[in-house]
Amino acid sequence: MINFRIRQSHVGLLYEDGRFVRILPAGTHRLGRRIFDRIERTVVPIDLRERSLIIKGQEILTADKVAIRVSLLVYFRVTDPAAAAHNVASYEQRIYEDVQLAARRFLANRDLDAILSDRNEVSEAVRDTVQSAAASYGVEIVRADIKDLMFPGNLREIMNKVLETERRAEADLISARKEAEATSIRVAAENEAELRQLQAEKERVQLQSEMEQERHEIALATMIAEAEAMEKHPALMKLKKLETMRHIADESGRFVIGLKAHDLTDAFTDD
Repeated sequence: MINFRIRQSHVGLLYEDGRFVRILPAGTHRLGRRIFDRIERTVVPIDLRERSLIIKGQEILTADKVAIRVSLLVYFRVTDPAAAAHNVASYEQRIYEDVQLAARRFLANRDLDAILSDRNEVSEAVRDTVQSAAASYGVEIVRADIKDLMFPGNLREIMNKVLETERRAEADLISARKEAEATSIRVAAENEAELRQLQAEKERVQLQSEMEQERHEIALATMIAEAEAMEKHPALMKLKKLETMRHIADESGRFVIGLKAHDLTDAFTDD
């Protein structure tokens, strides 16, 4: 009797005389031999857990002729143990090569700005490209991420200056926006104050006009009342004449000469 023990999260590939027979699940398996049984049995364990693989330091020339060094982190798991063991010599080495080539092809067709602006696009493109190839040898690519992205020294210095310039420009833009907002608030307050002043002036002029009109109406009413009173009482007309002549004399400093007595008498008698 030969006992084979398969650990949890693993399976075993059973071979008899070098020929694959079946997949053994986790647990202990007793494979007995008869007296004349000369079959050689071996079991190859396969790990089914999700694992990671680092694709280190790939030097790639971008579409705009910038040399970059990229490291990728690939997460995968075996879904078909038999295919993983039989279709390729080493599925981990094959994943490494497929991801390496996919990253090179994709990044070589992208400008540096496009790579920097959306690193997720790179990860998704590499994963989708390798996915179908990996399925042929029993492996699922869970995801592929850019772990490191490095540039030549002079390019790093230039990029740092660009980033510093962008930060300064952003700070200046924020300051300009705040200044514009403050100016807008100040202008709005000034306009509102001016509007209130114009409204107050309009109300004052309107009130003054109404008062002036009221005075004219009172004066007109007074004149009408005086005219009606003079019409009823002619002596008031003569008295008005005397008051007018006295007023003229007071203003000119002269006396009226040649006024007859009956004129004064007539002023107080009816015609």
